[in-house]
Amino acid sequence: MNRIGTFLVGALLLLVFASSTLFVVDQRQFAVLYALGEIKDVISEPGLKWKAPAPFQNVVYLDRRIQTLDSPDPRPIFTAEKKSLVMDWLIKWRITEPRQFIRNNGVDIRNAELRLSPIVQAALNEEVTRRTVSAVLATDRERVMQGVLARLADDAKNFGIEIIDVRIRRVDFSAQITDAVYRRMESERKRVANELRSTGAAEGEKIRADADRQREIIVAEAYRDAQKIKGDGDAKASALYSEAFGRDPQFAQFYRSLDAYRMSFRNKSDVMVLDPSSDFFKTMRGGATAR
Repeated sequence: MNRIGTFLVGALLLLVFASSTLFVVDQRQFAVLYALGEIKDVISEPGLKWKAPAPFQNVVYLDRRIQTLDSPDPRPIFTAEKKSLVMDWLIKWRITEPRQFIRNNGVDIRNAELRLSPIVQAALNEEVTRRTVSAVLATDRERVMQGVLARLADDAKNFGIEIIDVRIRRVDFSAQITDAVYRRMESERKRVANELRSTGAAEGEKIRADADRQREIIVAEAYRDAQKIKGDGDAKASALYSEAFGRDPQFAQFYRSLDAYRMSFRNKSDVMVLDPSSDFFKTMRGGATAR
């Protein structure tokens, strides 16, 4: 029993010793080996590694993957026209020199990002202040990003890192300028709308006037054609009457007298005062013979 207990204690001590001397390096990490507080080695090859037990040696790991730093608090930047822009940016970076990184920032990546943010903002300011608003928004946007990337190269070496990419995600006017721009856009749209309304009203009046003119022309032409047709009809009727009455003048005289009587005595209330011996009553007196 004592032998088994001794064996178990020995195995346990061996396991503790092995766990304090062996460590695993992941392919996504740098392993920084410290010996009595000083950097002894930086291991980048993944696998199982050996070290002296603590406190003689210990290991600190650094993430070697690409990191993303976003703009913490976008601040106004003045362009060459003295107009204020608010820019939202990000950078992609990674650790390339672990020793240099630890000397300048320690082992916490957040320390590096806190120091790197104002440097990026300053580089962006220098690039933007040399350009106009239209250039920043349209033509020179890519040049601005490349210029910031070039300005950060030396600072990145001091940090022990590499800046892989710089991106401007959003560019806006400051609140005061945005309100002024919106007001100007609104007034411009109103001016254009009023011009369109005026043009439309003028075109409407022109169309109505043209329609009225065409209506008058059409009515006049229709009246002219109607009078012409009526005149032709009256002429033909007169010719027919003349031809018919010419064949028998006495009957024509009798027919016309009857027509005159019918028109004269149409209403019972009509009163006529005439001499019975006048020619108007000649037919009634038998002065004409009807056939």
